Amino acid sequence: MSEAASIRTPLALLPSLAPLLHPWLPRQRWFAGKGSAVTGFTLVSATELLPVRGPGPGLLHLLVRVRQADRPRSDEGDCYQLLIGTRRALPPALAPALIGPARQGPLRGLTLYEGTHDPRLAGLLLERLRTPGTLGPLRFERYAGAPGTPVPPGGLAARPLGAEQSNSSLVYGDAYILKVFRRLHPGHNPDLELPLALARAGCDRVPVPVAWYASAEPGPYTLGVLQPFLRGSRDGWVLALEALAAGDPFRAEAAELGRVTAEVHTALADALPVVKLGGAQAEELAAGMAARLEAAARTVPALRPYAPRLRAAFDAVAALGRRGRIWAAQRVHGDLHLGQLLRGPGGGPWSVIDFEGEPTRPLTERCRPQPAVRDVAGMLRSFDYAARTHRPWNPAWAQACRDAYCAGYARTAGADPREEPALLRAYETDKAVYEAVYEARHRPDWLPVPMAAVERLAASD
Repeated sequence: MSEAASIRTPLALLPSLAPLLHPWLPRQRWFAGKGSAVTGFTLVSATELLPVRGPGPGLLHLLVRVRQADRPRSDEGDCYQLLIGTRRALPPALAPALIGPARQGPLRGLTLYEGTHDPRLAGLLLERLRTPGTLGPLRFERYAGAPGTPVPPGGLAARPLGAEQSNSSLVYGDAYILKVFRRLHPGHNPDLELPLALARAGCDRVPVPVAWYASAEPGPYTLGVLQPFLRGSRDGWVLALEALAAGDPFRAEAAELGRVTAEVHTALADALPVVKLGGAQAEELAAGMAARLEAAARTVPALRPYAPRLRAAFDAVAALGRRGRIWAAQRVHGDLHLGQLLRGPGGGPWSVIDFEGEPTRPLTERCRPQPAVRDVAGMLRSFDYAARTHRPWNPAWAQACRDAYCAGYARTAGADPREEPALLRAYETDKAVYEAVYEARHRPDWLPVPMAAVERLAASD
């Protein structure tokens, strides 16, 4: 077998890759399996976007399954997308991207590094997206749903955006942003599906997907989405903290955010199916929330004294369902908070981003129709979080923003989310429990923030 042929055979690459990926992969911010030892890899696919033995840098696109010690032997492991650059020698500017030198296998003699940090390799991704087509298992597509949709120009300077956690992002010439999904789930990623549906419905609150790429086999997997980069925009979290520091109320902004949320919900309901939720579905919803509470209480001892009262919020939803209560369920954002809303420069219009949902939840759950109040509950929790960053704590500021947000939502949607107190309380409780687990694991100093909400919600009737 020739060297070039062996590179195209995924199994043959393992001797080159495995010794380097073992220490490197767990250090990446987007790796979801921290805390559990990596025990092995399976290469699902390998595609040369640029030849690794060419005159310049090479670029390997890999889909890799990662096996870990805490998984059953029958579990194939999580699938990750890797973009691996190869060079004979790494220039000093790319030193932070180093993975390591390959000492065996078909990549022997090459230095491997994170390809998204190399402007030349990142530019190649944009070129592929500008020209629809296929390359091995990869399919590159452009949005053609609106007349006059521009083709991104070539030659735009590329730079990585350092703020991403569960994914990686590349900015091209401050005009476009490419989100590269790292941990992959088979199916259509809602971060492409929902903005496409909103674009086709004429909703201008979400940046239109300009192009994307996916893997047809195995999968399908959505791998990356290119959208306009909202240059100069600032997210709602930063603006809220500035308002708190200045002693400003932020009520007008909160009301506008409620209106924007309602506009997006209305457009999603028009574009995609709306179903009824009641009876068995309501009981299933409540049971899922109760199960998450039970698991959370085992992880966070501080939750245990509140668990019975918190569970009552979920039981109330199940009881309403048994009595015949029906709610509308539709596609929603799934992880809405102040950081997911961007305001244009100079007090410009608000936009909603990141429709992926909570990355830790299964994709089937994130794509399931749900009551719109789930997003509302996420925003209410976000106002609480903002208020808690201020010293002294300003609960009146948070409550005023919560009320203004719901009022703004009601004026646009025609229904006030506060008119569904049982469902809203259940979703807010579920979110606070999720936050408590997250903070206990990652930011223990922040645990008092969700615990204050837990205490308040446990005392609610």
